[in-house]
Parts: sequence; structure tokens; C-alpha cells
Amino acid sequence: MFTLSDDQKALVEAARGAAVEAIGPTVKEDDEREHFRPEIFAALGAAGLCGVPTPEAWGGLGLGYVEYALVLEEIARISPSWAVCVAVNGLPQIILSTFGNDEQRARFLPGLAAGQLLGAFALSEPGSGSDAASLRTTAVRDGEDYVLNGTKFWITHGGYADVYVIMARTGGPGPKGVSAFLVEKGTPGLGYGKKEEKMGLRASPTVELVLENCRVPIGNRLGAEGEGFRVAMSALDSGRITIAATSVGLAQAALDCSAAYACERKQFDTAIIDFQGVGFMLADMAAKIESARLLVHKAAWLRDNGQPYAHIAAMAKCVATDNAMSVSTDAVQVLGGYGYTREYPVERLMRDAKVMQIVEGTNQVQRVVIARHLKRSYGGG
Repeated sequence: MFTLSDDQKALVEAARGAAVEAIGPTVKEDDEREHFRPEIFAALGAAGLCGVPTPEAWGGLGLGYVEYALVLEEIARISPSWAVCVAVNGLPQIILSTFGNDEQRARFLPGLAAGQLLGAFALSEPGSGSDAASLRTTAVRDGEDYVLNGTKFWITHGGYADVYVIMARTGGPGPKGVSAFLVEKGTPGLGYGKKEEKMGLRASPTVELVLENCRVPIGNRLGAEGEGFRVAMSALDSGRITIAATSVGLAQAALDCSAAYACERKQFDTAIIDFQGVGFMLADMAAKIESARLLVHKAAWLRDNGQPYAHIAAMAKCVATDNAMSVSTDAVQVLGGYGYTREYPVERLMRDAKVMQIVEGTNQVQRVVIARHLKRSYGGG
């Protein structure tokens, strides 16, 4: 896709305006204070940005992942923390839309899509990040309930979320023993550990989740027993598109700032953009952003059209996040000493960019996914 439709252009403008109004006034302060504002999430929800791909029947906009990527890019240009918030809130919606039953959808989807409920996704554990099939949190059947015990790490919105999608082991070792559960805030036995002090995404809370004899009704299980790993991997394939789109927006913000600065900043009576060393750096930054954006849009288009997309999503996530790290680092270099201060946003964007190479599967894992696809494609089994 090389041009946007009129409807897509209108959506981009609406997303940009809502992000500037809701997030812009406090973005610097919230990064410095590591402060999360639920009222901003509610404002983004009221603007229709929290349920872009969720079906209209369940309170969403019923649009595709191309539109979702466009929205997340615009939010990320103002604050990657808030783009990640919207993307993570989207994971339970993806899961409920695909694997939930009508009662579960009616109970949670309208609130999540409207920004009235905040969602979270709990897969990682102290000893299982990329190796998700080795998780140790257990869910033992007890009558009409399951009793969950274990610890989850790196949980975005931990302590704030109204509903968590939690993966736990109901059977033997490996992926076939994992099931997925909806656990609501306030459920006895659902507790919270330490809040992580992070390099970046500081306006987005990341908290340890502790489950101690947490009793969950059987009606809160998503799908059948043993389907949890498939639920998680399906969500992560989609989530890689959203993290890639967020990274494109982050990189675009870094370019916007550094290119404008290079046009204004003069040395030897010449704008520094006219010096080849700076001009070529900015040109490479722009090319990296555009290439990543096109790959993100291809992955989103494939998903929207029901075609295999997991390997392209892995490519998009890998390329977009690596490029965001490179572009934001170069943006700091263009601004020189000013880039190293908090007077300009590029130092924050550089800090935010690093984690994009880690979340939703590290970029090393993405390369494993891509290599496995190549092996199958070229007859390697």
C-alpha cells in the first residue's frame, strides 16, 4: 500500500490530534516522574483509539491492522509509552475476538475498546521469557474453579489493569500443557510485586504479578485446556506488528526533531544539514523509517487479508525496532550536546527505542522465526 484512502487520512489526523491533546502536555513530566495517568487512557478511548481492530459488534471500530498501525504510529510520535499502552490493551481484545466465547466478549470487549477497562497480558516469568513454553505458573482444577499459583514478570499495566490474560500450566511440560485465563482486578490471590525502574517507556508501568491460590471460575478460561500456548503465540504474532508500528512512529519523531534542528542550527554561517556528514546521516535515517513503514504495512495488509503473515511480522518487528534504535541514536548525534540533554525529546526517544528490540520476542528470536520459515520454504523440513 503506497497511498492512504481518504478515510485512512482522516483517521491519521484524528489520532494525531487526540494524541497531541491528551498526551502532549505531560509527556516530559510523566517520563521524568515515571508517572502513569489512567485519565489519558480514558481520553484515548473516548477518541476511539483503543479498539481500532475490534469488531463493531463488540464496541470497536472494526477496522484492519493497517489502520491500527497508522494510529499507533501517530500516538508513538508523541509518546511511545502510550502507543505501547494502547497496543498492550489491544492484546486481550485480539485474544477475546479470536478465542473468547460470546459471554466473555460481551463482558470485556466493549469496555476495553472504549478505554473504560484497561487490559494486560501475562506470559513471561522469571525463568521463561522467549522460551514461553517452559512457564511454571500452575492452574489446578478444583470443582468449578481453577486455582492459580506462580509469578509473572514484565507485566505492562500491572496493578492498574482491570483484566489480565494469564497463561498457566494445566497439564504436562511443553506448549500443550498451557491454558489461558481471564483474571479480573480484585480477585483474591492476585497481587503485585515490585515496579520496575526502567531506562525507557517510563510513563508505562511494568510490574511483577504474584498469584497465590488465586481462584478463577472455569468460565474465565479462554478456549479449551491446552490451547493457551496457541492463544499466546497468535497474540504475539499480531503484537509484533503493533510494536513495529510504534517503532516507526518513534523513529519518525526522532527524525522530525533532528531534521528541524539541522535546518535551524548554523555553524560557519551554514545550516548543518548542508554539511554532507549531517545531511547524509539524515538521509539514511529517512530511508530506514520509510523501509520499515512499508514492511509494517505489508505485514498488516497480509493479516487483514487472511494470508500467512507471521514471518513478515517478525521481519517488520526486527527491522523497525533495529532502525528505531539506529535513528534515535543518530538523532542525538545530530543535536550534539543538546541531544544529550532533556531539553529535546531525542534522548527520551533513544531510551524508549532500546526496549522495542526486546519486547514481543527479542530480535534474536525474530531471526529464529524468519530462519525457520526459510528452512521450510527451501525444503529443509
